[in-house]
Amino acid sequence: MIKKVLIMGGAGFIGFNIAKFLQKKTNYHITIADNLSRGKMDSYLSDFISNDNVEFIEGDFTKEDTFNKLGNDYDYFYMLAAVVGVNNTLKIPGEIIRINTSLTLHTLEWLRKGNAKNVVFTSTSENYAGTIDHFGYQIPTPEEVPLSIVDISHPRYTYAVTKILGESGFLNYAKSYGFNCTVVRYHNVIGPRMGFKHVVPHLAERFLLGNEDPFLIYGHSQTRSFCDIDDAVEGTVAAIEYEKSNGEIYHLGSPVEITIEDLIKEAGSFFNYQGSYKEAPTFPGSTDRRCPDISKAKNHFNFEPKVEWKESLNKTLAWYKDFYEKGNKAFESSFEKPNV
Repeated sequence: MIKKVLIMGGAGFIGFNIAKFLQKKTNYHITIADNLSRGKMDSYLSDFISNDNVEFIEGDFTKEDTFNKLGNDYDYFYMLAAVVGVNNTLKIPGEIIRINTSLTLHTLEWLRKGNAKNVVFTSTSENYAGTIDHFGYQIPTPEEVPLSIVDISHPRYTYAVTKILGESGFLNYAKSYGFNCTVVRYHNVIGPRMGFKHVVPHLAERFLLGNEDPFLIYGHSQTRSFCDIDDAVEGTVAAIEYEKSNGEIYHLGSPVEITIEDLIKEAGSFFNYQGSYKEAPTFPGSTDRRCPDISKAKNHFNFEPKVEWKESLNKTLAWYKDFYEKGNKAFESSFEKPNV
C-alpha cells in the first residue's frame, strides 16, 4: 500500500533529505510544500521533484488560505517549516516570531480537520540552552530537561520561543483532536546543501576567501555535538514510524562533544590553512555547552549515529568548496561577525 507523506519545509536542508530518503523506497508518495524563502528552486530540488512519486506545492503557508492547495488524508506529516539561523534571530526577530508562529497556528488548524494521521514536529536544543548555562543542568542532556528562556527580551531567543510554542501546540492539539504526534529536537545537524547561515558554511566561506590571519575562533571553548544529516534523517523517520512514539519527545544528535576550536581547526586542515588562530568572543546569548543524551531514542527505535563528526564535517566542507569553485554564489546572506 502506498503511504502518503507531506513534508512542510521540504525544500530546506533536513526536509529535502528526508524526502530523498523516502523517495528511494517504493511505497511512499511524497508531497513537498515550501515557499522557497531560503533561496530558489535549485537544480537539486528541480531534478528531485521530476520523480513520478514526488509532488511540489509552492506557497506562503503563513496564510491560512494557502493550505487549500494541500491534499488530505496523509499517513505521515513532517513539520520542518521555520525561519532558522542565529543571524536571522539577531537581524529580524519580529519576522521570526511572525512567520514561525503563523506557520504553527495555521498548520495546527489544518491538522485539527483530520488531514494527517501521524505527525512529527521538529524542534531544537535551543529550547533548553538557558537551563544548562544558568541552572547547571546535566550534560549529556535528556528530554525531560526543563525548558527556559534566560532573557525574554533578547532577540537570540525568538527562535526558541517559537519552537517551545510549537512543541506545546502540536502535542496538545494531538491529544485534543485525535492525531498522533512526536517531537524531535535536533542538535547541530550538518551536511551538504545546509544553507549559508550556519557555522560550517561560514567556515567554508571564510577559509576559501583566505583573507584571515590570524583566523578568529569565535567562542573557541564552547562545546557542541554535530550530527550528520544522514543520521538525523534516519532518526526522524524512525521516530514518526515507531508505533509507540505518540506524545513522546526525542533528542536526535551525536553524543560526542567537541569544542568550537576543535571544529575550526579540523576545517582549517581540510582547506590546508597555514596561518595562525586567535580566540574571539561569540554571538551574544550563545550557550557554553550542548550535548544530547540520546539513550531514549536508542532504546525506543535503535537510533545510533553512524557518521563520525570529522567525516561529516569534511563531507560538508567538500560540498561548499565545490559549490563556490564552480562560480556559484550564496543565495542567502552569508557570514557576519558577532556584534559584541
